[in-house]
Amino acid sequence: MCTREIFLSLIIPCYNEEKTLLSCVERCLVLKEHGVRLELIIVDDCSTDNSVALADNLARKHPEVTLLCHEKNRGKGAALRTGFTRANGDYVGVQDADAEYSPLDYLELLKPLLSGKADVVYGSRYLRQDSRRVLYFWHTWMNRSLTFVSNMFTNLDISDMETCYKLFSRETIQDVVPLLREDRFGFEPEVTALVARLKCRVYECAVHYEPRSYEEGKKTGWRDGVWALYCILHYGAPTAPLPMQVLLYFFIGAVCALANIALFAAFMAASLSLFTATACAFLLAAALNYLLCLAVLFRHKARWSAPGEVLAYLVTLCIMGALDYGVTAGLTGLGLSPVWSKAWSTLVGFVGNFLLRKQLVF
Repeated sequence: MCTREIFLSLIIPCYNEEKTLLSCVERCLVLKEHGVRLELIIVDDCSTDNSVALADNLARKHPEVTLLCHEKNRGKGAALRTGFTRANGDYVGVQDADAEYSPLDYLELLKPLLSGKADVVYGSRYLRQDSRRVLYFWHTWMNRSLTFVSNMFTNLDISDMETCYKLFSRETIQDVVPLLREDRFGFEPEVTALVARLKCRVYECAVHYEPRSYEEGKKTGWRDGVWALYCILHYGAPTAPLPMQVLLYFFIGAVCALANIALFAAFMAASLSLFTATACAFLLAAALNYLLCLAVLFRHKARWSAPGEVLAYLVTLCIMGALDYGVTAGLTGLGLSPVWSKAWSTLVGFVGNFLLRKQLVF
């Protein structure tokens, strides 16, 4: 495949995979027959079956195999971070310990890296294959939907964001690892967002995929899909194209606007004055807005310390609070009902809040 030596490290996260671990490693070792110098790093995530004993025997038998163990179950993302930091290869990839993927596909994934075209190569299950096993519609639909949303926020045209097979150059993985935070299956959308943020050159290759059923040991479920969606927003939104940021802030603003109006109506019903009801509703909705913005949209600016960020946010609160009260009081004075006046002032505040949050605070 190449005249120079190819040194490939594969990280194998393992949790209760005694049924497939041995065959997985044996299939990986076949890569040596194709001129690949191989390093297999098995990271056991505190398995409760016989996985550790099997992995230990493999490490004793094959010098290419290294076993690392977590003392408690931390998740796939944490296992991959552990393996990435110990990898010595010029190219570093991910290999699940099940039998769903074919390690020989790494020969194709290596080509764009070896030619200098790519920094990262994804192995896509959805590019054309000769045949495939048919299993769960909703699982496939969830994967495709998450990929679609991820692409909107990263501005990448990836066909399979959730694929296990991701291959990195050594330089790229060294840049990525210090930024990784997700311990479990949120690794896939997080690392994709990081690849986009670092402006890596990304290629895709078709891979063979034989999915296993839940009865056969498949571990991902709908909860992982929900968390993956959160990770797409949390890691992708801060650097997403402006239209996507505005769209996401619209939903955040809508939630906060409804909270603002509902709180205002409740305070007015409790016989508070117009000023008090407006101020209290605004401050509580502003706190909710701040938390949601940090959770899914913006990040702390490097130039702000924590007190500096709070001060900047308070400045925007004063500006928008004055505008909020002025519009509400003005429209009420013109004969509009207090609730409708509040609704219009909230709409005006949406644009002002987004611009001030984006340009000044976060």
